[in-house]
Amino acid sequence: MARIAVMGAGSWGTAVGKVLADAGSEVVMWARRDEVAAGINDAHCNSKYLPGIVLPATVTASTDPARVLAGAEEVVLAIPSQSLRGNLEHWVDHLEPEAGVISLAKGIETGTLMRISEVVAEVTGLDDRRIAALSGPNLAREIAEGQPAATVIACTDDERAARLQDAFSTPYFRPYTNTDVVGCEIGGATKNVIALVCGIATGMGLGDNTMATLVTRGLAETTRLGVALGANQMTFAGLAGLGDLVATCTSPLSRNRTFGERLGRGETLEQAQQATNGQVAEGVKSCTSIRELSRRVGVEMPLTEAIHEICHEGGDAVEVAVRLMRRSTKPE
Repeated sequence: MARIAVMGAGSWGTAVGKVLADAGSEVVMWARRDEVAAGINDAHCNSKYLPGIVLPATVTASTDPARVLAGAEEVVLAIPSQSLRGNLEHWVDHLEPEAGVISLAKGIETGTLMRISEVVAEVTGLDDRRIAALSGPNLAREIAEGQPAATVIACTDDERAARLQDAFSTPYFRPYTNTDVVGCEIGGATKNVIALVCGIATGMGLGDNTMATLVTRGLAETTRLGVALGANQMTFAGLAGLGDLVATCTSPLSRNRTFGERLGRGETLEQAQQATNGQVAEGVKSCTSIRELSRRVGVEMPLTEAIHEICHEGGDAVEVAVRLMRRSTKPE
């Protein structure tokens, strides 16, 4: 039985911890709050983030990162992209010498414009073959309930990816491997931004034609950015591209989509944040860094530009939508 540390006890981190335990590993989770750790240890439940889900007895938790990381063969990073560097800097000295790292975070770091695997490499000094990213159409609640789903484990080392594939495989969770870490990370970051656009459209009362248009054009600009950064174009037709995009853009379980829906109904950013227990959707934070990255490599991303204007420049959602539709026509 492998010992795996999951650093972060939110809904997705908890769901992944359950998957790993169901697949046969001993899982130790790091939680920021004492009450969350106590609930996992005593009641086998994370009632704050995944109420009603019973966790296996092989899932335990602690608020002490050193205790969680001690003896861990693999370390799963389940914290938001913009706070990852600061946390990892405090944890790096506790990593086991041969431990590998798997990132669940989806975003581009503000300021540095680094992908998450690049942040991990810079902070830890690990070779990229020991760094993996997990990405796909993975809504935490559905997976925790045991509903069938698939994902992608991206790593430049085929053999390590295959070992991780075994570690994450359960009757309800099917991992595929991919060596295109760049493509998987870009797909995971930009889908949050496109989901905000789709949520805004839903909040404005727009229908399925609009939704299909936004998903398709969102995929197009995601692919343009990824290819410009060296990704394989075919990655964006797979689980970490189109699959993740569809799930995040259409499901009411998606925080980014529901956050955008509130903006589309006319709520301010502050009102939408208050309605989501003070949590800001990842796409709100990442749209700025993704926009800057696209400008750096000379890629046009009109939907990303639109979200940045709405979220950070005071743009009106209706006016921005009208302007998008009035852009000059061109071949697809």
